[in-house]
Amino acid sequence: MIVHKFGGTSVGDAGRFANVADIVMGQYRAGEGATPRPTVVVLSAMCGVTDQLIAAARAAAEGRSARYREIKAALLSRHLEVVEGLLSAGLARLEAGGFVEDQLHDLERLYRSIAVLGEVTARGYDAVASFGEQLSTHILAAALRERGARAQALNAAELIVSDDNYGEAAPLMAPTRRRLQERLLPLVQRGVIPIITGYVAATEEGVTTTLGRGGSDYTAAIVGAVLGAREVWIWSDVDGILTADPNIVPRARSIAELTYAEAANLAYFGADVLHPNTIRPVVEGRIPLCIRNTFNPAHPGTRIVEQPSADRTLFPAIISTTGLS
Repeated sequence: MIVHKFGGTSVGDAGRFANVADIVMGQYRAGEGATPRPTVVVLSAMCGVTDQLIAAARAAAEGRSARYREIKAALLSRHLEVVEGLLSAGLARLEAGGFVEDQLHDLERLYRSIAVLGEVTARGYDAVASFGEQLSTHILAAALRERGARAQALNAAELIVSDDNYGEAAPLMAPTRRRLQERLLPLVQRGVIPIITGYVAATEEGVTTTLGRGGSDYTAAIVGAVLGAREVWIWSDVDGILTADPNIVPRARSIAELTYAEAANLAYFGADVLHPNTIRPVVEGRIPLCIRNTFNPAHPGTRIVEQPSADRTLFPAIISTTGLS
């Protein structure tokens, strides 16, 4: 089994959704003989959507009703445009479009409640922020079904149990392990591809939480560790972990292989390609973690393992940031 995580830049529009669907189908059909390879997907919201969801919540709390309605309308239009560009005319497109409309209707009701209260709590922000992943997972699942796969969208709020530290929740592994094994393993064993919302979790009482920005990586690592995946692949928009920010150093090179400790250090000091908490679950399960490029899937990317090759070439990596004084 391989767990694949795709970030927001990988699903920015209909063409990118189609690219992700093709990658997933290629991996799914890479099994031996006629048997599909067990495959799980963790998906982020479309790029920029979470920021828009939160901005609209702030506008609602401040009484700027025209602004939050404008953002909601833009989100509806953007997702419906993807549905129409990605799916063939027919029942699948109607169902996906109907789901998007229903979700955005529920979102507007939530914004109206925030406007009445005149404030938005951390718990409210998490409830709002979770909508983006729910939309993207249902759209991708529909695209995979249209390609002949059995795919099912799943809300991680029903799978990942966390504490109530809203905005930066910590998973509770014992109940999370039970739920993942009870819900996911039977699906995978039947050849279904689960498409799971990244970033999202819920308390034991069922209140939605989030794992912090970039938390979809963390979701994928947890799922991979609990299910005993062979590998976890994090799909981004760069060729793995690079020696420097390619926007600053155009000739930056990708690092072929790192140890868990080396990758954890780079993430801790700000390597944007990897969420800092991602390493811990795969270390405990001794599961290789691969960073690959959605837009250059033939590139091997970076492989993070317990024991790298003795003859590997290791380059220095420079982590940079801005806005500090």
